[in-house]
Amino acid sequence: MNPRSRIASLLIVMWLTVAASTSARAQEAKWAPEKTKDSEFTGRKLHTFQHGVKKEWGYAEPQRDTFLILHPKQAKANAPLYVVLHSAGHDVNSCLACTTKVGNHDIYHAPQDFYALYLDCRANKGDWWWGSEKHKGPDVCPTEKRVIDTVKWVVKEYGLDENRVYLCGNSMGGSGALGIGVRHGDVFAAVKANVPAKVEHVNSRMYFGAKTVPADVTLPEPPIVVDYSAQNDTWAKGHETFIKAMNDRKYPLFMYWGPFGHANNHENILKVNDLINSFDWLSVKKNESYPVFTNASTNDPLPWPDQLTSKKSGQVNAYFRWTNVSDTADALETKLFLVKAADLKTSFTIPTEATAAVSLRRVQKLKVAAGVTVSWTFGTAKGEVKADAQGCVTIPGLKITAEPTTLSVRTAK
Repeated sequence: MNPRSRIASLLIVMWLTVAASTSARAQEAKWAPEKTKDSEFTGRKLHTFQHGVKKEWGYAEPQRDTFLILHPKQAKANAPLYVVLHSAGHDVNSCLACTTKVGNHDIYHAPQDFYALYLDCRANKGDWWWGSEKHKGPDVCPTEKRVIDTVKWVVKEYGLDENRVYLCGNSMGGSGALGIGVRHGDVFAAVKANVPAKVEHVNSRMYFGAKTVPADVTLPEPPIVVDYSAQNDTWAKGHETFIKAMNDRKYPLFMYWGPFGHANNHENILKVNDLINSFDWLSVKKNESYPVFTNASTNDPLPWPDQLTSKKSGQVNAYFRWTNVSDTADALETKLFLVKAADLKTSFTIPTEATAAVSLRRVQKLKVAAGVTVSWTFGTAKGEVKADAQGCVTIPGLKITAEPTTLSVRTAK
């Protein structure tokens, strides 16, 4: 072959390589689930989708996955999305089937006016929500990448409200809801976990237990978290580490417990702890700030790790509520209060006052740099505090009552 022909051949090979690479990237960019069935379930439209994998998810082998989209009873634009992760004993179809009967895994039951996304992790070996044993650790595993990309695709495809996306799960799905959800506050407004099967997943994903988060890791502002677990459930072992980490990190947690075992029937759980559904987690919005209550005087002693035979039910932060007033470039104002006994029917004695530190999260417009001093007022109390290394502002020792009181925070002049 003469030099000219050799150069021509080389150019052709290079062109083919570039073309193949471009085609592959185009195929990945065009990743889109295929609707395989259009049906109806409990009077609501149901779409069944299947899809392959994206290369960047990092699966060792190709696989095929299924997810279901349950429509609201009445079509509506910009609707919220309820995302469900099933337990180890279910797959995506049996998970949805549970919703035909009240009391059968009640956490799976999506509100009538929501879209609902039911995901699957049973079809492919080792593809558990926590990414199987070998994927435990701080790194994002293929399963998690698949879940997040699927949620984002559904929100865009159906024109849903990206600020009202909620993640929930039962047992293994509860572990997945915590492990995937808490790390992705940029996607989920709030997370609710029914008897999560261990907290190892979320602890590892959030670097809980470590003194510091690695400098090259950026964690989004967390979603509000609701967790109800039982001290007589072996899957709940280690919850003290999770609860302490959430408090120390100034992350939002509503925690409920009691000796109800590894239960999924809300009616039965409510007989033991009737607070589990008392906080309206589905009203939280991702584009609104919220207060985090830590070291509250009204928190009950934890049964973990040494009081696992205790018959007592308890809570962390169950009685705190708030109403946002304003969030501007100059100041943030929010009203803090305790729920009133007249507004919450419960066997618990609702306190009339509580002392807690209050941190401000998901602040939208009032940007505070690390170490900057801000001034605050709360009723007749006032003071100044410095933002921490992440720019989070915490006001210590606020006395909160059933009377709504405005907390105002602004950059100190």
